[in-house]
Amino acid sequence: MVVGDPKLLEYLPRLPRDRSVGIGCIGTGFIMADCHLVAYRQAGFRPVAIAGRDPERALEVGRRHQIPRTYGSYQELLRDPEVAVVDIAVPPDVQLQVVRDVTRHSDHVRGVLAQKPLGMNHAEACQIVRLCRDAGITLAVNQNMRYDQSVRACKSLLNRGDLGEPVLATIDMRAIPHWMPWQQRLGWVTLRIMSIHHLDTLRYWFGDPVRVFASVRPDPRTKFAHQDGICLYILEYASGLRAMGCDDVWAGPSREGAAGDIGIKYRIEGMTGMARGTIGWPSYPARTPSTLEYTTTAAAQWHQPRWDEVWFPDAFVGPMAQLLCALEDNAVPEISGDDNLHTMALVEACYRSAQEHRAIELGEVLESSSP
Repeated sequence: MVVGDPKLLEYLPRLPRDRSVGIGCIGTGFIMADCHLVAYRQAGFRPVAIAGRDPERALEVGRRHQIPRTYGSYQELLRDPEVAVVDIAVPPDVQLQVVRDVTRHSDHVRGVLAQKPLGMNHAEACQIVRLCRDAGITLAVNQNMRYDQSVRACKSLLNRGDLGEPVLATIDMRAIPHWMPWQQRLGWVTLRIMSIHHLDTLRYWFGDPVRVFASVRPDPRTKFAHQDGICLYILEYASGLRAMGCDDVWAGPSREGAAGDIGIKYRIEGMTGMARGTIGWPSYPARTPSTLEYTTTAAAQWHQPRWDEVWFPDAFVGPMAQLLCALEDNAVPEISGDDNLHTMALVEACYRSAQEHRAIELGEVLESSSP
């Protein structure tokens, strides 16, 4: 084994030159209170206002993170002229209305960071993209797994060509997430909540597949009605690359008394190298950095770059930083709404594939609705 220098890989996001842009935060749940705002403080970003469904909770979160203004409703927050960027962390079934309200304030709001999934489905995501485009507001989507340090380091390897032409890639998740209360009313478990991270990561690494075949079954532990509990999918690429995912939120009867085996692993095999890694998120709140190991035909040894940063909460700097950099450079964010439509389409293709028991081409979904 060889310990590699992580500085040789691009595993951290680029930060904006100006970090004084006023950020208005809509939502006070775990993701906002314990991830976004913690990461923003570390990066020196400037949240100026917060609002949530529960005003008392908003006051508590605002005080904890030293946010100067707390509003009784997000509509009030949007009228604050100092809010130039809106950070939205609300359930997907209300996100379209929130974005619609945001676009009425394009006189001072320049950017939106929207939570994933971007609405209820691909058609709603198209509406959100269209609303922001028509208002002249730059839209980015918080696909934060792209900013996990191991995921970005692996992308750096692919960009450098160390692994050669990709042949096979796998992501294997055995974890027991904490489900949000709104999932019960929507009847969703895994595909739009967990698999969307992995499908977007595969797109980030390799681009769009031609088609996907998916198979799902209910999770035995989750009591509310759903179909997408345990999810398996295979992505077929025009190059011949095959990528597959196993998202197992059952992970065996460890909650019922058996020993546990929890974790997320990935592996990429290329013509001239291999990479394998782990994702530290399942250990949260313990700070467990994700890992990467790689080997190439040029050097028959395993390189092991290591870092101290973790996905939750450190990587949440990345999506907001990317939006602020895009505004600064008058450029399109790498996590733009238009790009995210392809991730939303891929998730929807998985649902269709599982329901119809056939492979679904990504183009079938992308052509069905367009912004």
